[in-house]
Amino acid sequence: MDDFSARYRVPPGHPVRLAAVETRVDDGLKRADAAAELETHRSALTALHDLLYVASTHAVLIILQGIDASGKDGVIRNVFTAFNPAGCRVISFKAPTPLEARHDYLWRIHKNVPAHGEIVVFNRSHYESVLVERVHGIVPADVWAKRYSEINGFEQVLAESNTLLLKFFLHLSPEEQLERFHDRLNQPDKWWKLAVADWEDRERWNEYQAAFEEMLNRTSTDFAPWYVIPADRKWYRDLAIARITRRCLETLSDRWRAVMLEVGAQRRAEVKLYLESRETAFHSR
Repeated sequence: MDDFSARYRVPPGHPVRLAAVETRVDDGLKRADAAAELETHRSALTALHDLLYVASTHAVLIILQGIDASGKDGVIRNVFTAFNPAGCRVISFKAPTPLEARHDYLWRIHKNVPAHGEIVVFNRSHYESVLVERVHGIVPADVWAKRYSEINGFEQVLAESNTLLLKFFLHLSPEEQLERFHDRLNQPDKWWKLAVADWEDRERWNEYQAAFEEMLNRTSTDFAPWYVIPADRKWYRDLAIARITRRCLETLSDRWRAVMLEVGAQRRAEVKLYLESRETAFHSR
């Protein structure tokens, strides 16, 4: 693992304290330079997705979690639109529908995981079942407390089925969240994002931080690690996620390229054989 990815990865067995983790980071970068680097990573992600799509030996599941206004939509728009829509889906999980509520909490999740050759991005995810449902008391403690091990087991099944899991927690400060909320209030084209529930949840900030910490500490595994991304600066948040995603996909790119070349050679041979047969048929007339 490279140093940058390791810097933000939550190592299994090493509890993280969010209060001690910076939310406003720039690494001395200028915003314009970061934007140029982001475009380089986006181009690389496009090419890597092509390899994944052709090889179809693996799937990629990207999970975005974070407090309201932490930038999940922004990451999808600024980073993951690099992926070809033909092989990428974005799933946004809101309150369960009546049908979903009649099933176990992982039912709606499992049916949306990626197939081999596909990338799926979860905007919120099964982790809402140990966050919102915990903080709001929707389910009792003895129910949500069991879910950490259940989620680990679920994600292990995915990993053992050649699904690469990348889990990003967007770490936002309460001051930055408040600024973004006021920004929504003052811009008509952002009014649609307003929700009373978001403001009410600010009163539960400490409860959410405790829930996020337990989520990170109990479900960051070797096969499905969490990355805590500083999210106060939107441009740095996007760049960090692009860097880590690219480097994780590159660990498999040689294998995908080998399969692509093998598939390509076979198809080329088939086309050459077809053309030769057509030429023979033409000359035999």
